[in-house]
Amino acid sequence: MVYRLRVPTLDAVPVVALVVLLVTAYAHPSARAELSLGLGAAAATLATGILGWSEVEATLRHLAPVVLFLATILVVADVCARAGLFTAAAARVRDASSGRPARLFTGVFLLAAAVTAVLSLDATVVLLTPVVIGAALATGTSIRPGAQACVRMANSASLLLPVSNLTNLLAMPHLDLTFGGFALVMAPVLAVVLVVEYVVLRVLVRRDLSAPVHPGAAGQADTPPLPPVPLVVVGLMLAGFGVGSPFGVDPFWISGAAAVVLVVWAHRRGLLGAADAVRAAHPAFAVFVLCLGVVVAALSEGFLGDWVSDLLPGPTGFVDLLVIALIATALANLLTNLSATLLLLPLLAPLGDTAVLAALLGLNIGSGLTYTGSLANLLWRRGLVRLGEPPSLREFHRVSLLATPLSLVAAVAALTLVT
Repeated sequence: MVYRLRVPTLDAVPVVALVVLLVTAYAHPSARAELSLGLGAAAATLATGILGWSEVEATLRHLAPVVLFLATILVVADVCARAGLFTAAAARVRDASSGRPARLFTGVFLLAAAVTAVLSLDATVVLLTPVVIGAALATGTSIRPGAQACVRMANSASLLLPVSNLTNLLAMPHLDLTFGGFALVMAPVLAVVLVVEYVVLRVLVRRDLSAPVHPGAAGQADTPPLPPVPLVVVGLMLAGFGVGSPFGVDPFWISGAAAVVLVVWAHRRGLLGAADAVRAAHPAFAVFVLCLGVVVAALSEGFLGDWVSDLLPGPTGFVDLLVIALIATALANLLTNLSATLLLLPLLAPLGDTAVLAALLGLNIGSGLTYTGSLANLLWRRGLVRLGEPPSLREFHRVSLLATPLSLVAAVAALTLVT
């Protein structure tokens, strides 16, 4: 066994490094600044000697497939957006509403849930939300119900598939489940969560949904056709995830193949060039996530890992699973859900699949509690500001502080019944 000399004050270095990374994520600076700060924080952490090179290698090997999936699925989503897939889908929701705000809200709610499940939560907040706002404006209805549906579904609807959220992908090595097995367990849980979220949102936005539509506002916009190639490629990609999982095929191979096909198709139609495809992959952010993994791995070796480990319960009944979900929620809103996942899941793995899945409920649903719970919340807010429709902090938390606890308790109850 190799022993490393530990100086207590060095434990503060990864704490400071994590704070720097979180502030960077919240500020969302240029790609160059993001890359520089990420590498600097990781270098400072490595200089402490808290992590050996074997531990660093294991961390990077664990994170690499997840980061590659993130980069490739962002390219897939970007091409879909350029091809008009989101616009066409939202237009059909708008048309089906017949100018009725409640029907439009229901359609947007279901569309946001579907996009999150298939293309990940980032596609919902970055690419779908602006389209939803445009659809609301086209029908003369309030943008608030649709915008709230998008941010709520970006977090809560990311339970269904391993590819719906990076937290799920990070959990897969700790689970004795295939892609399809994960979906089978989480589908009834998601169904319960969707019912709770829908009812709560309908009640909270009822005034907006009862407001009259501006005369002549509905039905004036054209309905573009659904682009067949992106639609087919995304469908085949989703099927590929399920087929490849039992054989140990990492999802990034499937999403990478889909990204290549779509980039070639889009390039031939003049929708994007090589530089656009590289930018869509956000390589600086990919490296940033790897750096974050190194910093959190060092924290796990120190006092924070010990403290969290002491809090975790042993058995996995309803109360114990609820405690795990609440701890995950607290950590997600303190550290962001990605950092919390890296810290928490290795500690929970010995407790079994159900404990890990309970943590995912807190890391996904629970991250919708505050703006700091997930980067998706911050991206959603930044997007609305760019559109000239800055969201109200009070309104966001009026919804989240009621919907999140109710959804979380219902989800834990459902998980207890199905496992």
